[in-house]
Amino acid sequence: MSKIDVAIIGASGYTGLELIKILMNHPHFNINYIATTEGGVKATELHPSLASVFEQDVLKADANEVAKYAKLAFLALPHKAAMGFTKELLALGVKVVDLSADYRLELEAYEKHYCEHEDKENLKEAIYGLPEINREKIKTARLIANPGCYPTASILGILPFLSYLNHEAPIFIDAKSGVSGAGKKPTTTAHFVTINENIFAYNPLKHRHEPEIAEKLRLVSGHPFEVNFVPHLLPVSRGMLVSSYLQTNDVIDAKAVVKEFYKDTRFVRVRDVPVDIKSTAGTNFCDIFVSQKGKSIFVSSAIDNLLRGASSQAVVNANLMCGFEETAGIPIIAYVP
Repeated sequence: MSKIDVAIIGASGYTGLELIKILMNHPHFNINYIATTEGGVKATELHPSLASVFEQDVLKADANEVAKYAKLAFLALPHKAAMGFTKELLALGVKVVDLSADYRLELEAYEKHYCEHEDKENLKEAIYGLPEINREKIKTARLIANPGCYPTASILGILPFLSYLNHEAPIFIDAKSGVSGAGKKPTTTAHFVTINENIFAYNPLKHRHEPEIAEKLRLVSGHPFEVNFVPHLLPVSRGMLVSSYLQTNDVIDAKAVVKEFYKDTRFVRVRDVPVDIKSTAGTNFCDIFVSQKGKSIFVSSAIDNLLRGASSQAVVNANLMCGFEETAGIPIIAYVP
């Protein structure tokens, strides 16, 4: 069977590199177009680790050119930049998996936390690309809004308990991410002397992923929840550990609930001991551990922020959109030790 040609727009960052690494060995996809907003370089100039492995030219992104060379495009661009390309690509018949925030939120929430939306029509059509929620809808979608990293780990941990939760009790989420989550561009916060042997909260109760988590929990359950989300930066390159604190209406067997909920899910592993970030690094797995004291539930979830939180989840979505097995070409072996 011939492969489907795909494009990567926004290949210079960490998520772009991870897309290249997954797709260059994918059984059903062929990288036929790779671009940045500037172009004019080789992939190896952006990512020296690709020397003698993937030396394709990196072009200046142009939607009309993408349509000539690809049936599906992955957009690894910042918010606002992505929606301009998405609108053009969809009009040209190219399917899109967008890794930015541009299509994740309802209009009012997006414009409150990001900027004015410039593609309101396609926003209505976009499917939130968390397969554990929207697997069937993803299969027929033209546009996927790939979830954020923190929302992926948070929602997957909370999802099994939505029907049991006390709607009056706030949800508290304590989240920690490796520095790659801050992106490739150097910042004061991600500077070695700042983050080395250090850990700190940032944007507590104000992070843009908080409304994304709250909105998806509301849409799935039919009930609004007060979500209190505090992210922290860890002195590690990759990985994400999220701790969620929940209150149920009645005493339940929390471990039995989560095991039953995810019994047929390929990329969620329910663990009997507290999870760690190293066991999921380099994979698309979300590892979950749960403990309880009466009606109080503690859920710990771990993912690779660059993979399950971005690039490998994007390829899972593309697999589903194109009628392939969800697991095709998806990394499952962790970077251990």
